[in-house]
Amino acid sequence: MSGILGKKIGMTQIYKENLEIAVTAIEVGPCSVTQIKTVEKDKYNAVQIGFGQSKKLSKPEKGHLKGNGSFRYLREIRTDDVKDFQVGQRIDAGIFKAGDRVQVEGVSKGKGFAGGVKRYHFRGGPKTHGQSDRHRAPGSVGSTTTPGRVFKGLRMAGHMGARKVTAQNLEVVEVDAAKNVVLLKGAVPGAKGGILLIEKAA
Repeated sequence: MSGILGKKIGMTQIYKENLEIAVTAIEVGPCSVTQIKTVEKDKYNAVQIGFGQSKKLSKPEKGHLKGNGSFRYLREIRTDDVKDFQVGQRIDAGIFKAGDRVQVEGVSKGKGFAGGVKRYHFRGGPKTHGQSDRHRAPGSVGSTTTPGRVFKGLRMAGHMGARKVTAQNLEVVEVDAAKNVVLLKGAVPGAKGGILLIEKAA
């Protein structure tokens, strides 16, 4: 298996060979295979895994899981071959080992509505010459009569954060199979308690 779902515990530091290393602790799994998709039936190969307990499932969700568990989160992981997987199979931290390279996908921290200075590092307006209350304003954003409008995608104030982000090429420093905890070197997206998809780098 090339990937697993997990929950971000938080950041800490460990000492290895007289070096201080900043690491992120992630509780990975245990996950369970809930569905197998094949090229013949679904036009692609993938394994769907479930993670986290759900207190209440809808009837369609119960029918989909068919008594294989009560999972709050379901994610698909593409794979070249599905013959080694079966519904109900358990997946845990054992798929990783120290030294592996992984990519971690999660939802970044939401920052709410942010201005141009915070969101895009604008320098703001001049601090003198009668510029009252204009220090962090974006300035002129439009053109003249041609095209007479503001282009789509222009950097302006708006909602910041709370987007899907992928951190690539992170190193697995330690694996605690008994506690299903993996330590990754560096930071990963999201806040504590956030759900992450960890996949082995191709």
